Amino acid sequence: MNVADFDYDLPEDRIAQRPVEPRDAARLLVHRIARDETEHAQVRDLPAILREGDLLVVNDTRVRPARLLGRRASAGAVELLVLGPGVPPGRWRALVRPAKRIAPGETLELEGGAVLARACERLPGPDGRPGPAWSFEIFDPAAPERTVADLLEVFGRVPLPPYIRREAAEDPRSPADRTWYQTVYARVPGAVAAPTAGLHLTSALLDRLAERGVARTAVTLHVGPGTFQPVSADRVEDHAMHAEEYAVPEEAVDAVAKTRARGGRVIAVGTTSARTLESRRDPAGGIRSGSGETSLFIAPGYAFGVVDGLLTNFHLPRSTLLMLVSALAGRERVLRLYAEAMASGYRFYSYGDAMLLLP
Repeated sequence: MNVADFDYDLPEDRIAQRPVEPRDAARLLVHRIARDETEHAQVRDLPAILREGDLLVVNDTRVRPARLLGRRASAGAVELLVLGPGVPPGRWRALVRPAKRIAPGETLELEGGAVLARACERLPGPDGRPGPAWSFEIFDPAAPERTVADLLEVFGRVPLPPYIRREAAEDPRSPADRTWYQTVYARVPGAVAAPTAGLHLTSALLDRLAERGVARTAVTLHVGPGTFQPVSADRVEDHAMHAEEYAVPEEAVDAVAKTRARGGRVIAVGTTSARTLESRRDPAGGIRSGSGETSLFIAPGYAFGVVDGLLTNFHLPRSTLLMLVSALAGRERVLRLYAEAMASGYRFYSYGDAMLLLP
């Protein structure tokens, strides 16, 4: 398949710069795949759309304020996006810009000197060649005993996507973005990008879904920076998928099994939940508990074994997310639905509106 087949044009004014409030007031394009029928609703209408016995599977990862800005000793500007702990213990993996100019042993002064990062080594990318990530020793020079997680909570900036260009994104440490760019059920720190489909759900809406008889369970996938990147290869088959850490607890295994037994549908909230479920599928249509890393790349031709339906946002052109959605509903149909959403005034990307694909 050609990556260009997943391209489309989007006017810049359709890229949402902030979410609607309340979250569940976002618009919802509902499409039933088997009948090829579409209706337009709002996310708050989910209790009337889903059925008693259905199961929502959410991703409970928590976004770290992982972005740090500063300068090199040469006074050149530098930016770190802290991805997570590295090897050996005490080192942290981080994307750095500009990656090529950093030298081993160099110390970066971040956030006005409140945080220092000493470069250790450049790490390989998915293709084995030197990538944009380095391993660093990150510390507070005034209090070396402070943990990196604590430093990020105090000094880190919300890692908003680059297409959010409003003025507040220049310093995304505002309380608004720290709330907006986090799901209400976020629990396990580790993501550097939000599982954006879940941003639409409110606690009150989740309560109404439970009253309707729609069950909910959680898996964890720490969303990495590669999730939202356009595919650079010309052919879909040549794309090297990034690896992300996941965990599937026994509670999720039991919830999927009970849903299957009662004839309910498994609805993944977001592409990250879908990838996690499909990474742990078993031949009987259930899932296995466990944790690790997944680099599962879902594109047209993939046969889903666990996921029946998908609540998702409208994604970037040429992205692996758009390819996953196309695997569920078909490329031509998804692009047709995207065109309909554009014509109907839907808002796109992380802070935008949503789509619900049902069997």
